Amino acid sequence: MQIASTAASVRWKTDFDKFVIISNFERRHWSKHSQADEDGWDIYWASVITVKQIFSPENSVRLEPHQIINHFPNHYELTRKDLMVKNVKRYMKQQKKDMLVESTPEFIPVTYILPQDYSLFVEEFRKVPVPWIMKPIAKAQGRGIFLINKLSQVKKWASSNVPAAMRPQTENYVVSRYIEDPLLIGGKKFDLRMYVVVLNYKPLQVYMSHLGFARFCNIKYSSEVAEMDNQFVHLTNVAIQKHGDEYNSRHGNKWPLTDLRLYLEATRGHAATSELFESIRSVIICSLKACQNVMINDRHCFELYGYDIIIDQSLKPWLIEVNASPSLSATTHSDRLLKCKVIHDTLQLVTPPDWDIGTDSMAPNSNQDAQPARCLPKTVGSMQLLFDETSELEEGRARRDALLSTESVKRGRRKTMIDSVSLRPTSAYS
Repeated sequence: MQIASTAASVRWKTDFDKFVIISNFERRHWSKHSQADEDGWDIYWASVITVKQIFSPENSVRLEPHQIINHFPNHYELTRKDLMVKNVKRYMKQQKKDMLVESTPEFIPVTYILPQDYSLFVEEFRKVPVPWIMKPIAKAQGRGIFLINKLSQVKKWASSNVPAAMRPQTENYVVSRYIEDPLLIGGKKFDLRMYVVVLNYKPLQVYMSHLGFARFCNIKYSSEVAEMDNQFVHLTNVAIQKHGDEYNSRHGNKWPLTDLRLYLEATRGHAATSELFESIRSVIICSLKACQNVMINDRHCFELYGYDIIIDQSLKPWLIEVNASPSLSATTHSDRLLKCKVIHDTLQLVTPPDWDIGTDSMAPNSNQDAQPARCLPKTVGSMQLLFDETSELEEGRARRDALLSTESVKRGRRKTMIDSVSLRPTSAYS
């Protein structure tokens, strides 16, 4: 197949007027889809709302074999805060049941969903009266987030909402134990934004980019009660920090992941830093496994997730949330280059050489969950293969086949011995 001729005929569509997306399409000499044919696209970088409409049973939309889109139908199982917590808790419970708890340490703070878990939260709060952080389950960019250290603050929040009978129509909150001892650099709190690409959930195939970054608060961290309402101290979201007087527009309060790693190696040592990043990789894999069985694995789909992770003073990573549509707005020139590269490498992964829009060479099987095996490269640009369940499945099959072969040999030997005994001549004196 001639890749150039295929690329020349690719039709793209997007809901986002973002330079980092559109420029990557145009540099490949792909064509924008025709407005006259809304369904005449080959790759669609869509919003979560559009994806919901496309996969809605009422719409009866059937994607063509070659078409690909940037979200799985129920991506929210990982990216909505309450569902992520629910799936992770179930996964951890199963791990304990399977006696695998030592290999899977806790990686999300103690969290409850309000209002339904209110009584459980109150019981835990009274046992450990530390600050907690409340977040709406489906909002982004720091909207609606606040800290509490008294139950009366929760009651005040509850009374300000609509009556209980109307709650199913309103947004719930999650309340999590606040990480009081975050790792600080220059006295300021920060978190990590990691870019993760999922090609398949069954089998699970995951890449992670080394082009993440740390997002810093404007003001030095303080656990004092007087600073609890100061978002510039506690929330690292750029959408919040850019409105502060201390915001640095030159670097956008961001630090490349490579620089952060060098700093940690210099201050904490190579071994501790390597262990931290290995733990981060484990957190990502475990979170994906936690929702693997509930995710609809449509082969037309892929995901570019934005993972938000906080590191505490002991260099333990905590998963805060996973973003289905990580911000693609660039705050600085270096930020634009980074995000352009992440999108470029993501497109390299999801449009491999065997992606032929002119044929059914990648047509789905009747079983959407059973993905054909595909040999994945270890690296694609900034993307590094984080996990490929295909190799594990193949190793498992090999072990099973070897065991069956051994058992077959043993049965064959026993049969031969029995046959030899039965054919032995009978003694004349018996």
